[in-house]
Amino acid sequence: MQSGESGTDTMAAPHDRRLGVIILAAGKGRRMHSALPKVLHEVAGRPLLSRVIQTARSLHPDRLVVVVGHRADMVQRTCGTDGVVYARQYEQHGTGDAVRAARRDLGDFQGTLLILSGDVPL
Repeated sequence: MQSGESGTDTMAAPHDRRLGVIILAAGKGRRMHSALPKVLHEVAGRPLLSRVIQTARSLHPDRLVVVVGHRADMVQRTCGTDGVVYARQYEQHGTGDAVRAARRDLGDFQGTLLILSGDVPL
């Protein structure tokens, strides 16, 4: 049977599925050679992270958690709190550790979890 013959598209997610989004934004961005956190560098007049948050919001997630670490206060001030929960990663030990930092803020969330990088605006 070819894809789509059964009348249902097995690649499409069910409409009743819950979506959670974690955005990783805790890194220092040493390669940027700047005191500014990497996710706050601007592209076309807006911080990288604000563009990623905007894209994540367009998906209408049930939970949106941004993991911050380096200069967390500056990142939160710049990107705001509207519909965003910030999780703190106190020591940056990689991607897995960042996701672990978001677990508390996800609580008993059940559904699809999308993990995005805060420095990849597209």
